[in-house]
Amino acid sequence: MFTGIIAALGEITELQPRDGDLRLTIDAGALPMADVKLGDSIACNGCCLTVVELRGQQFAVDVSVESLDLTTIGRWQLGSRINLEKAMQAGDRFGGHMVSGHVDGLGEVVSRHSDARSERFRLRAPAALARYIAPKGSITIDGTSLTVNVVEGSEFEICIIPHTLDNTIIGGYQPGTAVNLEVDLVARYLERLLAERG
Repeated sequence: MFTGIIAALGEITELQPRDGDLRLTIDAGALPMADVKLGDSIACNGCCLTVVELRGQQFAVDVSVESLDLTTIGRWQLGSRINLEKAMQAGDRFGGHMVSGHVDGLGEVVSRHSDARSERFRLRAPAALARYIAPKGSITIDGTSLTVNVVEGSEFEICIIPHTLDNTIIGGYQPGTAVNLEVDLVARYLERLLAERG
């Protein structure tokens, strides 16, 4: 489980195809790695990945065909920067919202424009996910916990403050950028419970 509060920016340093899937090596940047062990989970642009190798400030993860097909990982290249967050521990601050690290689908940046010192982004979600997105609700974009400002059909807007622009990959978004989306877990479970009740 994660909170969607990005701890550091990482960088892809190796991409190794392996019998149809992929092993990635990631430089963790400023992410504290002293307590990371083999088998731990790290969210990489919102995708929960398992550490399979450790080399100082670098770690390797294996990426399945499923993850390559359903997330932006298949588009990463050497030097790509990614948002990183280690899994929560008991007693950690809960600064964002409940994030599973299981990407629900890909969204696309439609537009961006300045809004005082912040930037306002409009994104498009797949139609199947749009029903889970509500004004003032939470959404995870590339692992970042964000508040939805406006919803119009399958499009929604978010407003990003300077700190988030500087400390996540969101500052580099442009129209056409593909992003990993994870909708609010509570909305998904509520839908399932209500469906079971008929």
